[in-house]
Amino acid sequence: MPRKPPRRTRERILELSLTLFNQFGEPHVTTTTIAEEMRISPGNLYYHFRNKDEITGSLFEHFEREMDRLLDATARGTPTVEDGWLFLHLLFEVIWRHRFLYRDLADLLSRNRKLEVRFKAILQRKTQASLALCQGLARAGTLSATPREVEALATNMVVVTTWWLSHEYVRNARHFSEPAAQAAMVARGAYQVLALTAPYLTGQARELFERLASQYLQPDASHLQPD
Repeated sequence: MPRKPPRRTRERILELSLTLFNQFGEPHVTTTTIAEEMRISPGNLYYHFRNKDEITGSLFEHFEREMDRLLDATARGTPTVEDGWLFLHLLFEVIWRHRFLYRDLADLLSRNRKLEVRFKAILQRKTQASLALCQGLARAGTLSATPREVEALATNMVVVTTWWLSHEYVRNARHFSEPAAQAAMVARGAYQVLALTAPYLTGQARELFERLASQYLQPDASHLQPD
């Protein structure tokens, strides 16, 4: 069996930086820390990235690509409640993999104008995807809401998805890095966002939501109590 080629230094720097940023927060990790953890010289790191902002920008590009694939796929077809649940589950998984962006969002955007513009574009695309989901459910007759209510619902869904991670971090800061935290965050987040649609769901769609909620929240890490 052929051996896999060794990862390039640049890829290893990005992988380690993502781990450190997610664990400690981007503001608390320096290029010196990254170089020490990599066991390379600062000069070697600067050969690949001139500063920490370039590392953050490259990680954001990875995040953008994942978001683009997910949001492009969501725009196709006529959605169902199950489709909405799957979309939100996958969305929160992407957010979790790049959670430092959401944990440190205000600080990052205040320091990086390019990042601010690009993140705003992602917010707009999230809103469009949420709007398409709600409008699709309305066209299918499974969601009863006025156009104004649908627009407000889509905006509220984006607000919750964007700030849910901050809520989870405050709620369980001491346990946030534990493996169970990911499953709990994804499950609770997907439920809380889709629950915004529940008052507008009708007939079998509402019954399906209740059934999915009962099944989906079973693996929730309820033993993790707020600090």
